[in-house]
Amino acid sequence: MIIDILTLFPDAVSAVLSSSMLERARKCGAVEYRVHFLRDWAEGKHLQVDDEAFGGGAGMVLKPEPLCRAVDDLRARTLKEGNSPFVIFPTPDGQPFVQETAKALAKRTNLILVCGRYKGVDERFRETRVDCELSIGDYVLTGGELPSLTIVDAVVRLLPGVLNDFESAEVDSFYDAPLLDCEWYTRPWEWEGRTPPEVLASGHHLKIEEWRQQRRIERTKQRRPDLLK
Repeated sequence: MIIDILTLFPDAVSAVLSSSMLERARKCGAVEYRVHFLRDWAEGKHLQVDDEAFGGGAGMVLKPEPLCRAVDDLRARTLKEGNSPFVIFPTPDGQPFVQETAKALAKRTNLILVCGRYKGVDERFRETRVDCELSIGDYVLTGGELPSLTIVDAVVRLLPGVLNDFESAEVDSFYDAPLLDCEWYTRPWEWEGRTPPEVLASGHHLKIEEWRQQRRIERTKQRRPDLLK
């Protein structure tokens, strides 16, 4: 998979991509990251990428020209390489980003994520260049870099060869059902007077899995009953 990220802060994005599991995914060949500086597609003496909003109001809006030029160039490059580009714009008013979406995106060959800034982006860019708008939650962040990296992390860990044991992803919250994950324990057996449930030391794999599944259901009922509706 190839992931292109268009941003006004490429160094910040690259720093996250070059660490932990995301870097491991790159090293094993599961993904190639390409981070692009939006001002490279700006024109004029000051390489302006934003302007005041029509109708007035506080905040600046990203201009459509540099955004569209950048995405058009990235699309053309991807198509020339034989891949199919899919443009994602993270935004609070997009559709909720859930595990099923991550699984669907993991099957694609190229993702292009556009990081917004300031008040937002010109709506004409969204109407003509964006394939999918995603929201990571009902709140507003300073820019689209963190939502983009959240989406990338959720997708990349599902690519073949990234995790040592893919089963660890298959039992994550939301992976195969709208359920939260169960409790997990490790050594020591007793800590501050507390011990794990005895079934986990039984060696009976079927009983352990039954316990875990029941705990997933119970924890979901307690913490996120809306998921079971």
